[in-house]
Amino acid sequence: MISGLPLGVILPVDEIDVRLDPTPHPFETQNIAAIKRNWRREVAERPAVFDGSVVLLSEFGYDRARLFGRCHAVRYSTFLYWRRDRVGTVAHAFAHPMLVTRDNALVAIRMAAHTVNAGRVYFAAGSFEPEDFPGGVVDAHGNMAREVLEETGIDISGARRDERHHALATERGTVIFRRYFLDEDADSLAARIRDFVAGEAEPEIEEPVIIRSAQDLPEGVMAHMPPLIDWHFLQDGPG
Repeated sequence: MISGLPLGVILPVDEIDVRLDPTPHPFETQNIAAIKRNWRREVAERPAVFDGSVVLLSEFGYDRARLFGRCHAVRYSTFLYWRRDRVGTVAHAFAHPMLVTRDNALVAIRMAAHTVNAGRVYFAAGSFEPEDFPGGVVDAHGNMAREVLEETGIDISGARRDERHHALATERGTVIFRRYFLDEDADSLAARIRDFVAGEAEPEIEEPVIIRSAQDLPEGVMAHMPPLIDWHFLQDGPG
């Protein structure tokens, strides 16, 4: 059952009870041949794309500041096939750590040319993976910390952060986000990220992107980003 969250509304989240089901996702088992055909097209367009393991939801809902759901491990090729039409029997949720610098700027990233989201701007993130479910329940903080470290070289595992998460449902999926507060100004943090990218053989990102106001939207920003940016600059402090 996919219980629709209201679209375009930022909701407070005090508990994330999303669990990993060890059985195959019905969508994957019912579309094996189509998934393989689509994967051949994806590889032809982006030879560097990797068919790793991610998760898709078969149940998802929200009730009284609690997100709940059931998901299954699928191949990345399954996710790419699903996202072409986004059928209603499947849902996708992903986590966004919003890096907030000492001067209250946000630091996002622009994805590298060889990636599926080439040139797009969003907060360093990736889909949930089976390893993000210690004990069978999703660890959103662990996912966020890993993705930021892999893409930018910045360790946020011990950073001060908002007490609660928030969620925003869009037609393309649900973003679960949380702010992480870093004791460093935006220019300094961006310089460290650029140094990290320069040292990578095949970096996932092209560059860091500093956002200093709700009107300071960069080219290529993804559609779900402006509401998160607006929300941040309307806040008085950590929440």
